This record gives sequence, structure tokens and C-alpha cells, in this order.
Amino acid sequence: MPLVERLPIGAGCAQWSVWGTVARLVVTDPTRLDAAAELVRAELAAIDEACSRFRTDSEVRDVLRAHGRPITVSVRLSELVQAALDAATDTDGDVDPTLGLAMSALGYDRDFATITAGASATHPDVTPLPIADWRSVRLDGRTLTVPPGVLLDLGATAKAWAADGCAAIVAQRCGTGVLIALGGDIATAGPPGGDTSNDTDDTTGESWRVRVQDGPDEPACTIALPAGAALATSSTIGRTWSTGARRLHHILDPRTRQPAPRVWRTATVAAYTCVRANTLSTAALVRGARARRWLDTLGAPARLVAIDGRVTTLGTWPVEAANAADGSAA
Repeated sequence: MPLVERLPIGAGCAQWSVWGTVARLVVTDPTRLDAAAELVRAELAAIDEACSRFRTDSEVRDVLRAHGRPITVSVRLSELVQAALDAATDTDGDVDPTLGLAMSALGYDRDFATITAGASATHPDVTPLPIADWRSVRLDGRTLTVPPGVLLDLGATAKAWAADGCAAIVAQRCGTGVLIALGGDIATAGPPGGDTSNDTDDTTGESWRVRVQDGPDEPACTIALPAGAALATSSTIGRTWSTGARRLHHILDPRTRQPAPRVWRTATVAAYTCVRANTLSTAALVRGARARRWLDTLGAPARLVAIDGRVTTLGTWPVEAANAADGSAA
């Protein structure tokens, strides 16, 4: 989990806990902070109601209870599912939204904070059935058809989709530049804001300064993220838990339905939407040793941290300044 919560909070910045991580909101016009935070909180609550696999009253649970029958879903959920299916298509299935039951079977069946606290949860409507994948999901406008027994897990794209959407909403309705960080997913919109640590003596003019680090002992750097760009970090070390003697992480290989082999500790990708950045960073962890060549072929600005801590940068990833000031973590 990225260390957003260690960064300073000043004028124009707010942060709070959500979805087992931390939401960090930074606006260039501090007088619009309260209004912006209200908009973001409302949007995140609506997204949670649509796609949380941990809530018995969410729409994805309604889809599961439809037992394979077509169901009419909200515009919001249809857009979230479309984003997930697009990610699956773009990665040849490396990012697959049909792994909810597989994730639950491995023990990630409730909010992550309750897992680390040792609490248990049961979902009587979750019954393992024959395996299906993303190609079995049908979306026609707002009509969604999911095979019986498939619990959608949109986590790989929903948080990034939320970051993109929240940034756009704040920029449009509040008339301010904005950076929204939801754990490792960062999106920006509107005019640039300089340093997200609120150190106004160290701004970059046309960019946001963003710190990339996945833990206090992990390799760190601070980069300049252009206004309107996005960044996503996926990790095999941030969300881990134990089941018996096994230490597991939350990035599954859809082909084995088990945690992907840990070739990389983290993968960070920059793009012009957070959904695109997260799609590539998640797939990179799934692809393991093949990720470097794949990202190179795409020309994606990326930063890979190997299991031994060595850092590899690809594409147009900026040169890392060893002693740069802190910004928002990714």
C-alpha cells in the first residue's frame, strides 16, 4: 500500500480512509477544497454501492444472484464493467474481471482492513461453479449477462476509473486543478498544481510533483507528472495475507487463479488515463519476466522494481532525482 498517509496535509489538501486505502485530494484553489471533497466522497460512495464485492447490497451481488440471467444495471456499473472488459481485451486476458470467487477462495473475501485485523466473513451466495472468464461476460448497453456462479471483481480497474472520474468531476464543477490519489491510482485534471506536498517553493509550473514509493524501505523517486496525466502502481507486496502456511498477494494470474509469481515487487506506469495506467501495471505483474519487453513494445513510461529491489525504467519514464521533495505517493 503506498504511503500517501505519510505526506503532509496543508491548504488545498484533504485525505481520508476508503476502500482499505487512503484517498488524497489536492486542489490548486484551496477555497474549493470542501466542495471538491464532498463531490469525491459522494462519487466514491456511489461506485462502492455499484461494484463492491464485499457488500451484499451492491449491484455486482445482484448480478451474481441473477444466476446467469440478463440483468439491467446502472449506467455507472455498465461503464465500470466496460472498462474492465476493455482492460481484458487490451491485455489478452491478463486483467480479468471474473476472479471474484477465486479471490474469495484465497481468503480475500472482505475489506482488506478486516483481513489484517483477523475478522472473518461468510457469503452464503458464493458457491464455486465451473470456471468462466471475461469472454463469457456480455454487456449490451445497460444489460449485463454474467455466467452462473461468476462474481465480478472489478478491483483492478474500478479504483482507477474512480480516480479518473473524480478528477474530471472536480475540475469541471469546481473550476480548479486537481489531483486525486486512491492508493496507487493517481489522476489529474484542470490546470497544473506544482508540488502535491504543498511546498510552494518547489513547484514545476506545468506538472504535479509525485512521489513513487510502495513502503518505507522501498526504492523511491519523485517525478513530474504533466497536468491531465495519470499514474498507477500495482504491487505484490502491499496487499498480502496468510492462509495457513501460504503468504498470498492480490494480483492473480487468471490462467491459474492463483497469485502471480513474484518477479516484480511493484510496477508503475504513466498514461493519460488512470484506467490505462492501471491496466498496464497490473498486467505487468501478471506477465512477470515478459513484462519488460511488452511494455517496451507499447512505448509505455514505466518503472519496475524487481524482487531484489533493483529498479528498471522504460520508455520516457523521467530521470529520477535522488533527493527530490515528497509529493503524492503512487
